Amino acid sequence: MHFRPLHDRVLVRRIDAEERTAGGIIIPDTAKEKPQEGEVIAAGPGGRNEQGQLVPLDVKVGDRVLFGNGPARR
Repeated sequence: MHFRPLHDRVLVRRIDAEERTAGGIIIPDTAKEKPQEGEVIAAGPGGRNEQGQLVPLDVKVGDRVLFGNGPARR
């Protein structure tokens, strides 16, 4: 399915956290935090400024991004 976000929206796929630490300790699912890192799957064309000109996004498909767990921007 082809998915294209509108305006300045971005679709991000979470990147799963490592199952094991560098020292070899296995982390159980109950102790894991949701990953806050992801890969951009799709991005809209950008937003418009006060003059009506299209301002492209700073991210593109394939970029790795960090995001917060807070509420959505709008």
